[in-house]
Amino acid sequence: MANWFECKVRYDKLQENGAAKKVTEPYLVDALSFTEAEARITEEQTPFISGEFSVSAVKRTKIAEIFFDDAGDRWFLVKVGFITIDEKTAVEKRSTSLILVQANNFKEAYDNFIKGMAGTMADYEIVSISETPLMDVYKMKVVD
Repeated sequence: MANWFECKVRYDKLQENGAAKKVTEPYLVDALSFTEAEARITEEQTPFISGEFSVSAVKRTKIAEIFFDDAGDRWFLVKVGFITIDEKTAVEKRSTSLILVQANNFKEAYDNFIKGMAGTMADYEIVSISETPLMDVYKMKVVD
């Protein structure tokens, strides 16, 4: 199971008018520890940022799963309520999970979520879908 960490990277971004502005952008990294998350985001961002930058925050997220779509350029967080029935007491129990979905717009996010959940046997309901400020998501690198 993946451990997703949100890392905030602070750097000087060149604006369209040519001025440099300090910005902080969030990224998601699959890592085993806070230290590894910071090292991975530094490694991933070094080729893209000219000049100095710093990792201003690293925090563990509660994202259970990610549905990737290479055609998508934005990230949406889907809060899902799973409904289970306790076999002994026959009481309906609800638990929530957060699933990140890559898409271009809200409708695509919904469609990609439904497609990702296609083989699921559990009953669920979508509680909310919201766009996130995430710039990119970096999966664990597979070493051959």
